[in-house]
Amino acid sequence: MTKVVSPAEAAARIGDGAVLTVSSSSSLGCPDKVLEAIGARFRAEGHPRGLTSIHPIAAGDMYGVKGIDHLAQDGLLARVVAGSYPSGSSNLPMPEIWKMVTEDRIPAYNVPSGILFDMHREAAARRAGVLTKVGLQTFVDPVREGCAMNSKGAASPIVARVQFGGETWLHFPNIVPDVCILRATTADENGNLTYEHEGAYLGGLEQAICVRNHGGLVIAQVARVTAKGSLRPHDVRVPGHLVDLIVVDPDQKQTCETPYDPAISGQIMRPWSSFSLAEHGVEKVIARRAAMELRAGMTANLGFGISAMVPRILLEEGHPEAVTWAIEQGAVGGMPLTGFAFGCASNADAFVPSPQQFIYFQGAGFDLSFLSFLEVDVEGNVNVSKLGKKPYLTAGCGGFVDITAHARKIVFSGWFEAGAKIALTPDGIRVAAPGKFTKMVQAVEHVTFSGARAREQGQEVLYVTERCVMRLGDGGLVATEIMPGIDPAQDIVAASAGRVSVADNATVLPLSLLAEGPMGWAP
Repeated sequence: MTKVVSPAEAAARIGDGAVLTVSSSSSLGCPDKVLEAIGARFRAEGHPRGLTSIHPIAAGDMYGVKGIDHLAQDGLLARVVAGSYPSGSSNLPMPEIWKMVTEDRIPAYNVPSGILFDMHREAAARRAGVLTKVGLQTFVDPVREGCAMNSKGAASPIVARVQFGGETWLHFPNIVPDVCILRATTADENGNLTYEHEGAYLGGLEQAICVRNHGGLVIAQVARVTAKGSLRPHDVRVPGHLVDLIVVDPDQKQTCETPYDPAISGQIMRPWSSFSLAEHGVEKVIARRAAMELRAGMTANLGFGISAMVPRILLEEGHPEAVTWAIEQGAVGGMPLTGFAFGCASNADAFVPSPQQFIYFQGAGFDLSFLSFLEVDVEGNVNVSKLGKKPYLTAGCGGFVDITAHARKIVFSGWFEAGAKIALTPDGIRVAAPGKFTKMVQAVEHVTFSGARAREQGQEVLYVTERCVMRLGDGGLVATEIMPGIDPAQDIVAASAGRVSVADNATVLPLSLLAEGPMGWAP
């Protein structure tokens, strides 16, 4: 009997009330053809109904791969648990899944990606759920939102605070999935899967094991099928005894807006000269100052936004291999990519499955993390996961909470004000026109990072902006370094409504940060 079926035949095997777990990261590794077939079957037959959908990382994007939006239909989707959600420009329509969440049509949760992978491992081994300190004192904690994204989510909690061994922990009971939907490049006739054109392994193996251990259904979408016995055993990432059905989509995208780039999957190595440098401007200045925290030989984690520019700073300075980068999708080393290819890397040294990468992150094996912020408050709390007015401008927390939970050093980067006009002059930075509002707020809308918890653990935390570098002290945010040309009293203290103070011994940063060419720095 062949395992190869049409998308419609695969969708027909999913029963009402099933719990789905989907392996994806935006369009990277997204089994979109299978998700599309599930949505089409529901529109035609009214089944399957009442699904719970679990997504450790987002499924689909807002630029042509619908992903989870295929499932975002009343009656089809009953609950969603995701580490992140599709996000994009405010000029684009709100994704259907975000409408369901914000209109409180289904219970919805934003659970850190690493915890979701942990939940699969614990459910697979039939243990008692995840016991973790990741997320304490953040929105993940039941003393705040408990991961709930709306009222229906809050009414059905999925996490509890517990005491164990004299310490406070967060406990996530098991959610056992019935169906796993993953993606690879090639399947042989027995269902063995290889990932040679993929930019990451993600968590497909762990998700498949979890489902198989509970007698469920595993569906693999691939670009092609080969004869049984023709794949090298060392290349097989998911063995065929875990796979029930194979769906072929020869047109699956490698990642957002990218049909196929062999450098993303490590099949060629690009010359360093082929990578573009960071565009000159304010955000490059911020990224340059952030990069100055690096030292040769370090391993650093990297997030989306301004932080993603930091590797390009090292490239411009002539030191592209001085630091080993590690990103949550699994790439280690090389050059992390930006824009639509974020989450991928070219010239990587290795690809690690995401669940193992998150073990490394949660245990803080790396030297420092570069992350971005939407807003920061007087307690040093950071929000990256919620924007009430335009919710889909952020993907949610993703791996942010896992990464920051125990990190020894964190460098947050962002704008001091939203919409300010900043001029880069030969003498320094000048605020030509104030912004619409400060990002240094009294209290953040969502606590994705807890300043109080950071102080308890002795974490070193910096906030880098176009006006200053702030540090988290006992009294709140203190500007310890001032960008050249900035008036501390007017552009920092007054502009933040007094929420940021200036240290008496604050120093002025060098003008070289504003240089058109390399700034002459080495890690």
